[in-house]
Parts: sequence; C-alpha cells; structure tokens
Amino acid sequence: MSEEPSPEGGVYEWYQRGLHLLGNGDPAAAATLLGRAAEAEPGSRSVLEALARAQYDAGRYREAMTAFTELIAVNPTDDYAQFGLGLSASRAGELQLAAEHLALAVAMRPDLGHYARALRGVRARRAAESA
Repeated sequence: MSEEPSPEGGVYEWYQRGLHLLGNGDPAAAATLLGRAAEAEPGSRSVLEALARAQYDAGRYREAMTAFTELIAVNPTDDYAQFGLGLSASRAGELQLAAEHLALAVAMRPDLGHYARALRGVRARRAAESA
C-alpha cells in the first residue's frame, strides 16, 4: 500500500494554494490540499475553516459538518462556524441540527441578513416536512 506523495512546500504554502483553488472554483482540489494541511497542522483554526468551506463547496456536507463541529468545540462563540455547521447540516438533510446552529449564528450576529435568511429557509423546510 503506497502513500500519496506530499505536495511541495510546507503547510503555509498548502494553505495558500488551497485558498487559491477555492477562490478559483476548484473546491474538491482545495479540500484535498487543505485536508493535508489540516493533518499536518491540526491546531490551525484558519486551515480548518478553509477546509470546512472547501468541503462544503465541494458538496461534501458530512465532512464539512465534522470540520465546523471541530471549530465550534474550540470556540463555541464562532458565529461563522455555527453558520457553516447549520448550512452543512441543512444540505445533509439534518434540519433540526441545522435550525439549532443557524439560530445560534443569528443570535450572535443579528446584523447579518444571510444568517437570518438561511434560518428562515430551514424552518420553512421543517414546517413543510411536518405538514
């Protein structure tokens, strides 16, 4: 069983390339590279947040949920991580979990309209499913 070769450079270069890939519309490649960076530097919040974003954008919602949950475990008042977990859970069909975390994000940052819109959308989906 052979191991994939590591990308060139160090964690910072992987992180920068991962952000570049994410910004240029290649979230799957970004998630792969940022996953390597997160393994090499497990305590880096910036790497983990970028990884979670890349996983979400790549449609890997369960993986994104795990990464956002790790961010929240370290800092429960991270409104962006709460929002990201809520969106990921929503896409994964976990509407109760999504509503809980989106509500927390809204409570932390009521000034961000996209947080409230996401919460209203999840609540509407939950109501439609239970009707």
